[in-house]
Amino acid sequence: MAEAGAHLTSTVVNEQPSIFEVLAQESLMEAVRPALRHAVKVLAESNPSQFGFIWKRFDELYLLLDVVLQNHFLSQCSSSFSENFYGLKRVSGGRGLPARLGLHKSSHWRSLLLLCLVPYLRAKLEVMLARQREEEDFSIRLSQTRKQRLYRAAVAAYPYVSSAWRSWIFCQQLLFVFGVSRTHSPLLWLANVRLARLTTHDLRDAQQKTSCRPRPADGRLMQRAWWLMSRAAQGVAVSLSTSLSLGVFFLQFLEWWYSSENQSTVKTITSLPAPPPPLHLQEDVQEDEKNCPLCRKLWANSTVLSTSGFVFCYRCIYTYVKANHCCPLTGFPTELQHLIKIYESES
Repeated sequence: MAEAGAHLTSTVVNEQPSIFEVLAQESLMEAVRPALRHAVKVLAESNPSQFGFIWKRFDELYLLLDVVLQNHFLSQCSSSFSENFYGLKRVSGGRGLPARLGLHKSSHWRSLLLLCLVPYLRAKLEVMLARQREEEDFSIRLSQTRKQRLYRAAVAAYPYVSSAWRSWIFCQQLLFVFGVSRTHSPLLWLANVRLARLTTHDLRDAQQKTSCRPRPADGRLMQRAWWLMSRAAQGVAVSLSTSLSLGVFFLQFLEWWYSSENQSTVKTITSLPAPPPPLHLQEDVQEDEKNCPLCRKLWANSTVLSTSGFVFCYRCIYTYVKANHCCPLTGFPTELQHLIKIYESES
């Protein structure tokens, strides 16, 4: 329904999509990543031994699945997954070329690189800078090395770089609305492509391309192996696209439900008392009630983990969480902001 309304509000009669369509397809992929991240986090917290690896390597695994999915749609439909979901395609070249289905090889690889690698690097950079801010807030200030000074400079400069990038995107979108530019995003401009609407002829060509793919001869082992790998990758991409198409609205609901603006409502609805420690650890805690579980000595500058409730020495648990990002006793995912110091009276 939203797609049909976008067609009606378009200011052009040709194949160029409206601003509502291109923004809708961008918001679709932006909602998928945080929703999948939350689902993996719930699995890791429920069973750290089996799903903890997926949570620690979520960015790399998501990058791998994203490459398989986007490469499949760029090869078959000349579009990304979200663009194909809204009936759009990518067209190589400038203003005068016809909007045929199929990308040039350079445009294909450039599009794949900008679709997958740029969001991965941006997410990694944001995590690194956020971790640097946390270390400045929770760590003990010592003499800084050159690397640490560079980190602090990057943390200070990142908001200005991000604002400049968003300003460029906003200006590009304004130019697209008024018909001055053929692309609404700087990433499309860098890939030398533009967006256009799919036609019935394009859908017919995509079906023929899928059904008429030749099978290599039995005698050529390398070609047959490559054909089998491409068919397996295509099967994975088709299953991923089907599952995402069916669960896209559920993923968007999860992204809204666990967004930062909705956290106060979630806490009031789902707040529960803190669970007791695991049974196999209660005896050790009773025997060494005042000892740190890591160094086995009396607590020094007592610090509790809000994720599990166990108390450690500050230096012990700070070093462990900074290196492993989990509770040493329960394995629950833990970050530096989950450390809470306990202030006791000297008496």
